[in-house]
This record gives sequence, C-alpha cells and structure tokens, in this order.
Amino acid sequence: MTQPLPPYVLGRVTGAEPVTPLMRRITLEADDWCGAVPVAPDQQVKLFFARDGGVPEVPGAPEDGSGVAGWYARYLAVPEDVRPWMRSYTVRHLDPDEGVMVIDFVLHGGGHGAAGDPGGGHGPASHWAESAGLGDVVGVLGPAIATYRTPSGEPVRLLVGDETALPAIGAIVEQLPAGTRAVVVAEVAGPAEEQVWGSEAEQELHWVHRGTGLSLPEAVRTLALPDEPVFAWVAGEASDVRAVRRHLVGERGLAKQSVSFTGYWRRDMTQDDAPTEQDMADAAEQMAAAGQG
Repeated sequence: MTQPLPPYVLGRVTGAEPVTPLMRRITLEADDWCGAVPVAPDQQVKLFFARDGGVPEVPGAPEDGSGVAGWYARYLAVPEDVRPWMRSYTVRHLDPDEGVMVIDFVLHGGGHGAAGDPGGGHGPASHWAESAGLGDVVGVLGPAIATYRTPSGEPVRLLVGDETALPAIGAIVEQLPAGTRAVVVAEVAGPAEEQVWGSEAEQELHWVHRGTGLSLPEAVRTLALPDEPVFAWVAGEASDVRAVRRHLVGERGLAKQSVSFTGYWRRDMTQDDAPTEQDMADAAEQMAAAGQG
C-alpha cells in the first residue's frame, strides 16, 4: 500500500529555552498546523535544515501517486551540496489551536546529536538547535506515528531509553490516565539532565547516569517489575534497544506484541549512512507487527 506524503510546512522559531543544560526546547509556529490532529504521544516529524543556513527547499509531492517512496527518491536526486539535511524528531507538544509545535533537542555536548537525531557530536541538527533564534526557519514533514505497537489496556507502562527518547517518554507519561503506572528507566549524562513530568499516572523513575559503570540494558535487567501486565516502549541507541527488547521477551516473558521498540540512532553512524542488515530486520519486524508486511 502506498503511504501518502504528509504535508510539508515551514516552521518559524518563536521561542527557545533550556530544559536541562544539555537539552534545548524550540517552539515553532505555522498557520498550517492550526486544526492539525495529533496522532500519538510519540509522533515524529522529519526536519530539514538548509546547508547555507537559509530556507530549506525540498521537492514537491510526486504526481504519479508514489507517495513517500516516490518523494524520497526525488529528495535523494537533489545534488548533495544543496540537498537539505533531513533528521527525525519526536514532537514534544503540538497545539492545533495556536498552530504551535514544540521539539526538544539534545545539544552536542551530550554526545548524541539531538533528540531523535543520531549522529552525535556536531551534527547539523544539533548545531542548528544550539544557535536557533527568533525568526529562523526549519522545514517540517509530518507528523507521523513513531511506534508500531500500541498498548492493549496494560496498567503498567515500562518506558526505556536514553536522552534522545526523553521527549517521547515525557509526552507519553503526561498523557497517561489515572489508574496506570509509568516505570521509566532512562540513561542521561548526569543528575542535571534528569527531568520531571506532570501526570495523573503513578510514576516510578530510575535514572542511569552515564559513566558510572551501569549501562541502560543492565539497569533494565536489575529492575523489579510490578506483577500487573506490562506494555514496554523502548527507544534510543539501536544496539541498546535490541538488547533490552531481547531481555524483555526472552527472559521476562513479555509477548512480542507488548514491546514497542525503535532505534533512534546508531553508534559511530548517522542517519545519512545506509541501514545495516540488522536495521532492515528490525524495520521488517516492526512493519509485520503493524500488519504492513
């Protein structure tokens, strides 16, 4: 089935503020977002950054009905020296009444580029977010749902990830209703990067500080889970995500349908690098679970 191309919008920066020392919140506005329908707490967009720092220009939707696949082929056909950088991000908040979209970026000092933006170090997206000022423009394609599996009434939500997953985790926790429980295991640079979220749900937060000898997968292995049914959402660095998923399914006995997983970034690689065989296998399983394969 052909996937239709989401609308492409130019978002203008109307606000920028720190969330933590290594995370910056950028507020964007566009009339096109007025009346938009949020699709999920972990909805994602593609952001486009002009190489010259100006207004990013991308190809229009193909007229042959080929949807996203056809558009992506046209995007890749644009000469590399002028083709805008494209990165994936979680929407932290979307206000359809005001036409406002909020996105949190991990700054390059954290070592992972931006939230949802693998590439680490001094990637183009992190560089843009660190210096973005009022009136700056970024291209936005989407939003779309990031997860391929959704809860089926489980009262416990296990949310696992590094700082690139925190925007989605925060959005999920804030939308959980009373009577549910959020168990969060999150890896961050240090205590200053921990976050607080308001929610009607009960929260149990476990922060893993990088460099203390405990990895994210190890923290999950030592975690005591409640006896109630659990739905797990796991995102972040791809190899850590796979390790956590294998543990939850193989050792904890969670059904595959109860584990949503997404590799946001890959060590020593960027989104511009070709997917590995393991990346392709992960994507195939996600699509199969969604009934698309």
